Amino acid sequence: MESTISSSSSRSVSPSSSSSPNSPPSSSVTVVVVSPCAACKILRRRCAEKCVLAPYFPPSDPIKFTTAHRVFGASNIIKFLQELPESQRADAVSSMVYEANARLRDPVYGCAGSICQLQKQVSDLQAQLAKAQAEIVNMQCQQANLMALICMEMGQSTPQTISPPQQSLDNFPMNYLDDNIGSWETLWT
Repeated sequence: MESTISSSSSRSVSPSSSSSPNSPPSSSVTVVVVSPCAACKILRRRCAEKCVLAPYFPPSDPIKFTTAHRVFGASNIIKFLQELPESQRADAVSSMVYEANARLRDPVYGCAGSICQLQKQVSDLQAQLAKAQAEIVNMQCQQANLMALICMEMGQSTPQTISPPQQSLDNFPMNYLDDNIGSWETLWT
């Protein structure tokens, strides 16, 4: 019993049939469809066996190459990758794609704009942290003074359970307090 399905270039034989000498056994036949890398697909060229771009721009992610190609150009990407050792190429491609995305979002500053924005955010957060630390020190001093007053009213000469604040002001930026005195008014209202 041989069942054969014929098409233009494929032939299938059922497992129960005896195989002819011209056809290989069906269990050893593996069909590998080789698809060109995303770069060669977009550039509309044949993807060579040793394509420099194939390992880094898979056919499943064409937007990755499209973005990098739009900013850097295919010849520059190829030239850059050929100059690098293979161990650094994946990181280089990742950096190029990141820079290309940043450059498309912000054509003037690119990654530098993102870096400046993050540095400003860090600076703002450091100022908020310094302000919060100053508030903590101030509240600890107020608490120590209040406890001393309560202890004196109760007839004790010195508070025995509460120690003064242990936080040092040596590392605290005092110029921040001088520059931002106006912002402290909101704390007391």
